[in-house]
Amino acid sequence: ERAILPEELEGFEQCFLTGTAAEVTPVSEIGPYRFEVGEIAKNLMNDYSMAVQPKHAIAAE
Repeated sequence: ERAILPEELEGFEQCFLTGTAAEVTPVSEIGPYRFEVGEIAKNLMNDYSMAVQPKHAIAAE
């Protein structure tokens, strides 16, 4: 993890935020910079969802 400088955004193809509430959230634009929701972000969203979603809900007794 590190700070990203505004001038670095010009070379980005994809951008996303991560966090407890945000999980993996694609960013479509920041100021004049626009980003695609590409395969990396889609794969991360899917993989994260699979990791945190229980396959079988267990009822509390």
